[in-house]
Amino acid sequence: MEIDSSTPQSARIWNYWLGGKDHYAADREAGDAVIAQIPDIPEGARAERAFLVRAVRHVVGDGVRQFLDVGTGLPTANNTHEVAQRLAPESRIVYVDNDPIVLAHARALLTSTSEGRTDYLDADLRQPQEILAAAKRTLDFGRPIGLMLLGVVNHLMDDGEAYSVVRELVDALPAGSFLVLTHSTAEVHGERMLRAMRETTERGGTPIRARTAAEIEGLFAGTELLEPGVTSCSQWRPDTTDETPAPVYLFGGVGRVG
Repeated sequence: MEIDSSTPQSARIWNYWLGGKDHYAADREAGDAVIAQIPDIPEGARAERAFLVRAVRHVVGDGVRQFLDVGTGLPTANNTHEVAQRLAPESRIVYVDNDPIVLAHARALLTSTSEGRTDYLDADLRQPQEILAAAKRTLDFGRPIGLMLLGVVNHLMDDGEAYSVVRELVDALPAGSFLVLTHSTAEVHGERMLRAMRETTERGGTPIRARTAAEIEGLFAGTELLEPGVTSCSQWRPDTTDETPAPVYLFGGVGRVG
């Protein structure tokens, strides 16, 4: 599968916002167009990465040593395996994405500790059964797993498909597992965010949509949402209690499978 550098792609735009180097002119133009409307959009990207660190830290602290990270995007600082294996070197992580540039970088960069294991699947979120079947080569589905769905379900435009796909993945997890999920919303920036999403899609970028906090909460069906529930990912158990962090356009939460 060839890399199309002429149209923007969400993982590369994200990499651009995070200060990475794996993007093309089309990605930078699309990213800058969003920043022109929503100047704090890169802060949302950084806040979600910090949320990942806190969420993985919690899941590992609860005894989980396996992760299925779907829609991983381009490798950057504090990837799931790095956070998990710093705390528990024996952790196993399976990454899933279907973008060729992500695949190329994943093969080179997603290394593992000698005690653990890191694997990569070239698959689409819309194929949950294929993902699960392939992940079982690395992960033991008889033991708890952390399912990571960060900024990926918002690319499923149809509500029925979004809820069905997430539920299929969650239903395959044993008790004691966790769902860690973030999703774009317009509850912070309103029409500006909706317009930016429409324009990015019109540029040929990966289709993306916003959902409300209540709709995002519905994606956690089959799990017990941990406090504080679905909220701005910047405000989910922040490391500092000095002041409440500013809300960002990505809401998220962590749910435990009973």
